[in-house]
Amino acid sequence: MPRMTAPIVRTLGRVDYAPTVDAMRAFTEARDEHTPDEIWLCEHPPVYTQGVAGKAEHVIDAQGVPVVQTNRGGQVTYHGPGQVVAYPLVDLRRLHIYVKEYVFRIEQAVIKTLESYGVTGHRVAGAPGIYVRLDDPFSHAALAGPADPRDPFRGLGKIAALGVKVSQHRTYHGVALNVDMDLKPFGRIHPCGYVGLQTVDLATLRVSTDWPSAARQLGDRLASYLSP
Repeated sequence: MPRMTAPIVRTLGRVDYAPTVDAMRAFTEARDEHTPDEIWLCEHPPVYTQGVAGKAEHVIDAQGVPVVQTNRGGQVTYHGPGQVVAYPLVDLRRLHIYVKEYVFRIEQAVIKTLESYGVTGHRVAGAPGIYVRLDDPFSHAALAGPADPRDPFRGLGKIAALGVKVSQHRTYHGVALNVDMDLKPFGRIHPCGYVGLQTVDLATLRVSTDWPSAARQLGDRLASYLSP
């Protein structure tokens, strides 16, 4: 097995969604066992994206925002300016991990990024992504007890959405961290297929940062967690 190095982190800036997905797919199909892993950091113009199991009824009113069908996991989400979208392009076989561990590491990178701003991120069982307590996002207390099955997101807001694709042990798509966005478009969908799920960003939590800083924080942590 070739010697592994840390992923190459590339900051793409603002790029259209569809060509970026095409580029990720092309990279993944062309790579071999010697190809270094990469992490692409970008933001997209407004777009709704549907996962492979995405249901049309989860888009309430797109109001002219494009709705793009994708081959990632998960349901509908929104991408727009002020959001850091990270696309890890990694070979899981070289890392000696499976998809469940890969998702855990991505979520952990987001949690550590939030921690750098004093915000505590939480996981919700069965609902990939990272959430914060709306009443006190800076509290370090764990979520108390099991989630209410009638309202698993009570008191929580989603700050990072995750949807991945794995092809021959190689990953693309990834995670989106909300930094300073217009959040209204999230109100026109059922985010990730959950009715009434509230979406927040760092600005909502009164955290002052900019896109380059947040992208650098997330990129560094993803590279650390996805290194040999």
